[in-house]
Amino acid sequence: MIRIEKVTHFYEGCEKPVLDDVSLDIREGEYVALVGPNGSGKTTLIRQLNALLIPEKGVVTVDGLATSDRANHKEIRRRVGMIFQHPDNQIVGMTVEEDVAFGPGNLGWPPEMIRARVDEVLESLGLAAFARRAPHTLSGGEKRLLSLAGVLVMNPRYIAFDEPSAYLDPAGRLRVRKMMGRLREEGIGVIHVTHDPEDMADADRLLVMDQGRIVLDGAPRTVLPAVLDQGLPGLFLPPVMDLLHRLHARGWTLPTDLVGVEDACREIHGCLVAAAKSGCSGCD
Repeated sequence: MIRIEKVTHFYEGCEKPVLDDVSLDIREGEYVALVGPNGSGKTTLIRQLNALLIPEKGVVTVDGLATSDRANHKEIRRRVGMIFQHPDNQIVGMTVEEDVAFGPGNLGWPPEMIRARVDEVLESLGLAAFARRAPHTLSGGEKRLLSLAGVLVMNPRYIAFDEPSAYLDPAGRLRVRKMMGRLREEGIGVIHVTHDPEDMADADRLLVMDQGRIVLDGAPRTVLPAVLDQGLPGLFLPPVMDLLHRLHARGWTLPTDLVGVEDACREIHGCLVAAAKSGCSGCD
């Protein structure tokens, strides 16, 4: 697991810490959505996970390897991949296949192993046809996939995403969401910084940050109503849960903690059937 123990982090010139005594465990295979207002410390936290930042106080370990020990950095960064908000910032190759091969090449893998692994990853992400394309000719969603390919080729155990759906059109956001689902099926731990309510609903676990601290931690169906109660800026309920809350406020006898479309449809249908049988108008 990734373990964060009493981590505090300051930026130069700031009196207030951007991370304030944060403790957290993230297990392999867990899909965690990390949300919170702008400036709450989300990006700083995920940069601690693969030693891009080292805490001034506290300890971060990845499968027992401390990020404070520089000798561990190469292995930690292989285990914990990072996908930045702007994919152009981590694309270095002249072609798609060269970019994906960059990491294994730096580690000195044999050429035949690199070739096989690059082909495998490109095929799995639907990028095989773009292998010899220049990265700058790709769409925004395709660049996200290329960034992911450059991480997956290293066989990571965890991947941290910093708002990968930002600036994408609906088709691109859907592609990213499917990509997240595939990683979950493969047992890779995902830490996903997001503002998208639908991403929050998909997660196994939802972490809410505010002013450098984790203020809520739990399953989305229990955490999201608390987010609504606290009124944190920039955070909204997923569409399904928002609909249920609105219907409940109008007198519908519906649960308000559901996040899945099928579950919500089943409850709404049951309410309509019950109303029709009783002849009442309690669901109008």
